Amino acid sequence: SLRGSWQLRSGNGSVSLPAEVPGCVHTALLCKGLIQDPYYRFNDVMYRWISLDNWTYSRTFKTPFDIRKWQKVNLVFEGVDTVAQILLNNVTLGRTDNMFTRYSFDISSVIQEVNCVEVRFLSAVSYAAEQSRCHKGHSIPPACPPPVQKGECHVNFIRKEQCSFSWDWGPSFPTQGIWKDVRIEAYNNYHLIYFSITPLFVKSAQQWCLEVESIFDVVSSKPIAGLVTVNIPKLQTQQSFSVKLQPGEGSIVLHVNINKSAAVEAWWPNGHGKQTGYNMTTTFMMEAGCQIEKFSKVYFRTVELIQEPIPGSPGLSFYFRINGRPIFIKGSNWIPADSFQDRVTSDTLRLLLKSAADANMNALRVWGGGVYEQDEFYDICDEIGIMIWQDFMFACALYPTSQNFLESVRAEVTHQVRRLKSHPSIILWSGNNENEAAIASNWFSIPYPDIGVYIKDYVTLYVKNIREIVLREDKSRPFVTSSPTNGLESVKEGWLSRNPYDTHYGDTHFYDYSRDCWNWTMYPKTRFASEYGFQSWPSFSTIEKVSSPEDWSYTSNFSLHRQHHEGGNIQMLQEIGRHFKLPQCPDPVKQFKDMIYLTQVMQAQCIKTETEFYRFSQSEIINGEGHTMGALYWQLNDIWQAPSWASLEYGGKWKLLHYFAQNFFAPLLPVAYEDKGMLHIYGVSDLHEDHKVTLRVTVHAWSSLEPVCTLAKEGVTVKAQSAVPIYKEPICDLLGRCRNCTRESCVITFCLVGEDGLQSPRNHYFLSSLKDAVGLEKTQLSASVSQQDGIYIFVLQTTAIAPFVTLDVGSIKGRFSDNGFLMTEKKKTVVFYPWEPTSVEELKSSLILTSLLDVV
Repeated sequence: SLRGSWQLRSGNGSVSLPAEVPGCVHTALLCKGLIQDPYYRFNDVMYRWISLDNWTYSRTFKTPFDIRKWQKVNLVFEGVDTVAQILLNNVTLGRTDNMFTRYSFDISSVIQEVNCVEVRFLSAVSYAAEQSRCHKGHSIPPACPPPVQKGECHVNFIRKEQCSFSWDWGPSFPTQGIWKDVRIEAYNNYHLIYFSITPLFVKSAQQWCLEVESIFDVVSSKPIAGLVTVNIPKLQTQQSFSVKLQPGEGSIVLHVNINKSAAVEAWWPNGHGKQTGYNMTTTFMMEAGCQIEKFSKVYFRTVELIQEPIPGSPGLSFYFRINGRPIFIKGSNWIPADSFQDRVTSDTLRLLLKSAADANMNALRVWGGGVYEQDEFYDICDEIGIMIWQDFMFACALYPTSQNFLESVRAEVTHQVRRLKSHPSIILWSGNNENEAAIASNWFSIPYPDIGVYIKDYVTLYVKNIREIVLREDKSRPFVTSSPTNGLESVKEGWLSRNPYDTHYGDTHFYDYSRDCWNWTMYPKTRFASEYGFQSWPSFSTIEKVSSPEDWSYTSNFSLHRQHHEGGNIQMLQEIGRHFKLPQCPDPVKQFKDMIYLTQVMQAQCIKTETEFYRFSQSEIINGEGHTMGALYWQLNDIWQAPSWASLEYGGKWKLLHYFAQNFFAPLLPVAYEDKGMLHIYGVSDLHEDHKVTLRVTVHAWSSLEPVCTLAKEGVTVKAQSAVPIYKEPICDLLGRCRNCTRESCVITFCLVGEDGLQSPRNHYFLSSLKDAVGLEKTQLSASVSQQDGIYIFVLQTTAIAPFVTLDVGSIKGRFSDNGFLMTEKKKTVVFYPWEPTSVEELKSSLILTSLLDVV
């Protein structure tokens, strides 16, 4: 391995320093104290010079073996970011131009006892500009990001993390560096490069079979014969195969039949069963005498994307069947966890992914403007049951289709599919993010007569290249060309549909900040909602780390600088103003903190409304629309400390939205909505059996902790994996029964209770805007804190009904069992799960309790 310390120098040699590999220039400079935190205040713009320079990594190493004994010696880079010339002992081995590809250089004739390896980087920004300038023929839009993003241009001309040139939620840090492993390999005869396992269920034989594929570099001049043995002890399965490897790149595909008498436990998504995996050993005993042993984990699951006619509706369904069972997809969208990939440790990944699973998510979409995630990411998803919708890394742009570009993409796609296809968590490959929509809706104002050229490019890149490779390399999971797409209907229309947002087909993305997000009728009753969202600000404790006191106001230069979505800060204010009173506190810092709180309340309530709408639409068709089978909100995580659509802040702290997600994604949930003065309550269930439950409805006057009236509807059947209406009543009747409540003076809460401790979270429905609520009074909130084993118990007390009660312990890492809730009882117990050691004293002194009426 050549991991560890290298030398790094700037283009003109004026800066020289040691640098860690894997790593990048920015983190090396930060580590040596030559720059401040790149995320501090305005540093994203101040440090542009770093990515505009050309940097060189170099190191010397002694060869730890006798060169003469080996037929072939390679220098292998798992990831180079991005454009570089690679030299060994002053001999150019080759060049790199794709961050997502593995590069292997034959150094058999160049390697000596002591060697100097150099990686000379070219600024990604200059390279992209140069590629765009040299591009013959039609222009490839967009040229540059909107000015509000303070980004770099022509990112679509370089095979690099697209959002590293800036995005509407992230900064521009076009990194340079050796971002993954680098090593020397030496071998005789043959060497294993890729190894993958694909489980297939053979219906005719009612038996599981494994397709085990091994790809070798065979350096021997004649074929090599041998024996391969596959052993899965737990499944009493062992099979041996005689094989022959041909010189060159040779592959062996073996079909291993799993012993029929062994009970195979399938891999299930989170909330639907266990994530059982089996240890498997594959042994290669080849005549050349060199033995390879490969240890892997094998999982058994099938995935189908079902697109078929629906009775009573035009169009087609769009849902996933896992192991033959339709699964409602609940989750979010994943973006890179940091601008500097070397800072993303497996602990970072585990924390974020565990937070997704803890919020009852079963899926994430790895979005196409970031990176193909590291192996640990997919390993963790396999282990905790998070399904992955995997985009290829193309987003919100058109791309060139020159020979060089296509060749680079083919190498990238082949490598990534081979690397990732053994993971049961990946359930779909998707060609790009929003590029079908970009052409269909003509985002880039292409003159009508020219559109044909761009359609041809689109089909060339995603269909004739990417799709062909995926179908060849992986027959075990579905592929769609884009998101959003109309699926089979897009295919029928020549791969580009007239309206990729059609609710009768495929998946949709939906954003609207101009209408009232509490009104469910504004949302599309789509087959599958793969992107939708609203912004909020991260907590003050998160912002504080990268700002100074003069920044702490909603209209400061810092607040404007951090907002990369045009008009975003104003949109949040408008959305809040519909239902809440805006903060008027004369103290600017208090006003800023109040604003942050309200943006989080608003975001949580908006996405709750929209997601619940998607969940209750799963079993019905109304005017040809419905059968919604997926809800992936935008977005899960943050790349830095800034206003964004995320539910987890940079560093992993849960926003109120994430606490709400824990409830709105609960396996059993009552959902209320209003239609023409009628209150409807649906019972939504992801459980595998029907359950008899009691629906409990409570009506409170805002002015009293004692309920005005309660109602229990017993013997309600909530059907397995569906959404059924369980209650309806005109709101005026309900209010009339409850001692003349009015819409402004009362609030409704409800939950489902069944046998054996089965219980849904308690849900709420507001009958009016909270700014119009009558009888709400400022409460005295207090909390006592105690420790019990490794967790902390907070007992809250209130003197009046308190909406959106929020506990915040600043920068102490951890999460609460519940947060942002409507408190309608005098006492409530909340548990704090720490992610690092803390104490009762520390928690007490950090605790800030806020509810809606604390905003002044």
